[in-house]
Amino acid sequence: MERSAGRSRRRRRRSRPLLGGTLAVATAAALTVTGLVSTAQAADINNAKNAGFESGLANWTCSGGSGAAVSSPVRSGTSALKATPAGQDNAKCSQSVKVKPNSTYALSSWVQGGYAYLGVSGTGTTDVSTWTPGSSSWTKLSTSFKTGANTTSVTVYTHGWYGQAAYFADDIEVTGPDGGGGEEPGPVIPAAPAGLTAGATTTSSVALSWNAVSGATGYKVYRNGVQATTSTGTSATVTGLTADTAYQFSVSATNAAGESVKSAAISARTAKEGTGPGTSVPKHAVTGYWQNFNNGAAVQKLTDVPADYDIIAVSFADATPTPGQVTFNLDTAGLNGYTDAQFRADIKTKQAQGKNVIISIGGELGTVRVDNDASATAFANSVYALMQDYGFNGVDIDLENGLNATYMTKALRQLSAKAGSGLVITMAPQTIDMQSTSGEYFKTALNIKDILTVVNMQYYNSGSMLGCDGKVYSQGSVDFLTALACIQLEGGLDPSQVGIGVPASTRGAGSGYVSPSIVNAALDCLTKGTNCGSFKPSKTYPSLRGAMTWSTNWDATAGFAWSKAVGPHVRSLP
Repeated sequence: MERSAGRSRRRRRRSRPLLGGTLAVATAAALTVTGLVSTAQAADINNAKNAGFESGLANWTCSGGSGAAVSSPVRSGTSALKATPAGQDNAKCSQSVKVKPNSTYALSSWVQGGYAYLGVSGTGTTDVSTWTPGSSSWTKLSTSFKTGANTTSVTVYTHGWYGQAAYFADDIEVTGPDGGGGEEPGPVIPAAPAGLTAGATTTSSVALSWNAVSGATGYKVYRNGVQATTSTGTSATVTGLTADTAYQFSVSATNAAGESVKSAAISARTAKEGTGPGTSVPKHAVTGYWQNFNNGAAVQKLTDVPADYDIIAVSFADATPTPGQVTFNLDTAGLNGYTDAQFRADIKTKQAQGKNVIISIGGELGTVRVDNDASATAFANSVYALMQDYGFNGVDIDLENGLNATYMTKALRQLSAKAGSGLVITMAPQTIDMQSTSGEYFKTALNIKDILTVVNMQYYNSGSMLGCDGKVYSQGSVDFLTALACIQLEGGLDPSQVGIGVPASTRGAGSGYVSPSIVNAALDCLTKGTNCGSFKPSKTYPSLRGAMTWSTNWDATAGFAWSKAVGPHVRSLP
């Protein structure tokens, strides 16, 4: 906001020489023929080590730190290689493989994603390679080579291409005579899981999920330091809990070698009996940002905000020298002498009218950063302290200068555990932040879906953007609002968690203002399938939450034209 205008992997094992003989026995004359003894050649094996990246990048070297073992996509097992070209680096990952001289080997790998090359060098004869321009599914690359008279090792490699997307590789094979190095290393104790997050909660259970760990065959889940359950995947639900109670959870990874250390603990609270998150927010709601500063818009007290607004986001909290920590300082001088005591009393007045008053974090100039465990805890503790001090109903995340999904998720989970199920959480990402579920804002929203109230994306100050149909839409139309909202609706958010954020007047943002009639048409298109432009969603979303504007002050400057038109329309939605 602006202050100024798969399948299981089989390991090939070394075959032992087989001794056999043929004994011919004559007839009754008992004529005996000398037994014929022959020895079979040793069976071919895969000479590559860690061929499926089940042990991370062990035995592999990737240029410029371009490679990583990932849990998805994989062709088999639990891991695969992801290598990402960047600049002048083509993401080359290689391994020295022991081979026998004067021998023929089959070289193959399964690949997916961007341009992918597979090759071998140092053969002592003719080095070979093969490639594919990329595919959306697993494709096998195959070739063969012969070693020279003195060749005992070769370098097998994969790489991508400059400026192209990341490629994935799995199940690499260098099949031929045993060069003496083809046995896979034994398992090692896995690393501690990362990315532990809490999902849906009930009065007696908490759903948990975490990132896969290379080499792990199972996981142990701990509640308050005591093992509660196990899992062979990357999620589990802990049951038998008490309603409206905070618990600490951690998880460890296991395999044949042993158990890892526990992950960092997270806190999660079970639901209250008969209640759910955000119960004080109406089914369809209007959110407005209230300015704690004077930038030329009408100066307001909280009690000046019209009843058309259901959620009032006080803008903004201030950063402190402690990373992640926030505080609030009322701009009494800029607000024509509005005192702290009046402000606190007005919060209670709006709440008595059934409105939610929340504290917004960030804005155009916001510098709050939550990017490690300490700052996540500082954020949760300081926001909760403001809620206790001023009586705020919740928090709005409007960080326009970067957001870390892992640690913001932890921060909001900790805040939820402290505040309980009535906590209101809203978010106001920019359009670019919600173009893909891989974006940090989108990941955060999905991570906290069970406690999230609404995402009011800012449909302004962005220029043209992609809609969910892959077409480009420009600001200022029904299509821009509906086709971009569709990305969130089809990307995993519940319709009740999606709102349309627009400026209240032409002075409220640098670009992207649309008339209230366009906002209402977009709401109709998404909820009822009427008043659409050229883009029409494949289905309707009757429970769409509503709309948001920046700001109540700019709305007042324009005679409340926005709220007078949009507020009643939101309340009339299905």
